[in-house]
Amino acid sequence: MTWNLLLISSVILLCILLHRVSDKIGVPMLLAFIVLGMAFGTDGIVKIPFDNYGLAENVCSTALIFIMFYGGFGTSWNEARPVAVKSVLLSTLGVVITAALTGFFCYFILKFSFLDSMLIGSVISSTDAASVFSILRSKNMGLKYGTASMLELESGSNDPCSYMLTAVVLSAMSGTAGAGSIFYMVFAQLFFGILFGCLIALGARYILRHMHFDIAGFDMAFVIAVALLSYTLPSIAGGNGYLSAYMVGIILGNTKIKNKKSLVNFFDGITGLMQMLIFFLLGLLATPSQLPKIFLPALAIALFLTLAARPLAVSAILAPFKCRMNQQVLVSFAGLRGAASIVFAIMATVDEANTGFDVYHIVFCIVLLSILFQGSFLSQAAKKLNMSDMEADVMKTFSDYSEEVDLQFIRIRITEEHTWSHKAVKDISLPPDTLFLMLLRGEETVIPSGDTIFCPGDTAVLSARGYQEQENLELTEMKITAKSPWIGIKISDFSPYPGELVIMILRGDETIVPKGDTILMENDLLVIYSVPEYRKNLPVKELPAG
Repeated sequence: MTWNLLLISSVILLCILLHRVSDKIGVPMLLAFIVLGMAFGTDGIVKIPFDNYGLAENVCSTALIFIMFYGGFGTSWNEARPVAVKSVLLSTLGVVITAALTGFFCYFILKFSFLDSMLIGSVISSTDAASVFSILRSKNMGLKYGTASMLELESGSNDPCSYMLTAVVLSAMSGTAGAGSIFYMVFAQLFFGILFGCLIALGARYILRHMHFDIAGFDMAFVIAVALLSYTLPSIAGGNGYLSAYMVGIILGNTKIKNKKSLVNFFDGITGLMQMLIFFLLGLLATPSQLPKIFLPALAIALFLTLAARPLAVSAILAPFKCRMNQQVLVSFAGLRGAASIVFAIMATVDEANTGFDVYHIVFCIVLLSILFQGSFLSQAAKKLNMSDMEADVMKTFSDYSEEVDLQFIRIRITEEHTWSHKAVKDISLPPDTLFLMLLRGEETVIPSGDTIFCPGDTAVLSARGYQEQENLELTEMKITAKSPWIGIKISDFSPYPGELVIMILRGDETIVPKGDTILMENDLLVIYSVPEYRKNLPVKELPAG
């Protein structure tokens, strides 16, 4: 187990480093994760033998639940509403058209069997939410005419349709499903997926609004359980679990709930980890030595998909809405294939109806080509097509964007010696954009007016605008030990490093905001603020012990 944990931690660290490198050289990070997996695989450097498609399907399908859920959770419905009809048509009818055209190409041109052709078309018919979200966010790509919202809503909601088509084709391949059972399957996938999605979302929304979680972090655990439940319950009933997970995500993501910003940050990390897991595992499962023999048909399918099937599907849907041609071309080019397509290919590989057709490596190669070509040049294509909007903020497309002023609350204890003691609120001079909210006086809460007097023992609560540029703020702690040379000196004389400021002292159960004449004592814990950009240009200075 120790070696397995070492391997897992090493892979995560390498993925994080590759993320930074890929941003600098302009290569999509998801492609870097796949290449890393291939390097660890059978034909790679590490040569880990891994061909357990069943395990890969279970792991990747679970990871895809969180990607689908967060795809909905991160969608701002206010921004998406104007383009919702177009997006839904692209994610349903567009998927069907793409699957059919690609299937016919494989059947008539590449001479695959009819059902194998339709299986390929179904598996790769959806665009990849993880790839599109990643590129839109990392490039901060603002697009004209609400195109970013359209792409985000389409890519987040079309995987369930692709999954349903794949399930239908596999049922037909098994030879046991008649027209009636296939019709019922389609009905059940949609009906139970939507029904359970709405019911679970409404129940979870009620609990999040009315239930108080006594332990910090339990709300995050609750939402994780909701995401998993949103997939499992409809799946048991024969419904589309991915559709349900997406619906639950979009309803909860556009609901005002407590601690939402922390939930967004948490699921950002979870989704990033799931993307690493899926793409690394997909690379690990691939056998690069098998790619040359399927490369030409995969390349032909990728070219037809990018240059014909996707543009025809997009044009058939957007042209009646009188969308501009440059918008249609960009939406067509942004149809990246990714994790969902490969996960569905694994599902097809392990299905008992599969005839031995190597759908996995064909789809794997198509996804590699799509991410490499379309993912690398999407931002350049937007500029060439005059679709890039420098004034548009793409982050408004996501529900974690906040147009509201971020307020922080400040608590000040009024002592007898405090300068505000026995003074009225109207006589206190406050900085701009700062407001007195309340006074806590014993068991009483006082909403202050201009004539309210500050009394010793009061606790004043103020509000001020929060500071969000975390990368420019570095906090460290320093303990004053028994041997420290700083014991007994004033804060004004404490200067272990230029550009640092002691902003708080923890002394036992007491929290002290220091002034220049505050004396440091043994066992004080100092919270020190520094500016990294300032410090890195200074010579290193030896710090006294303690």
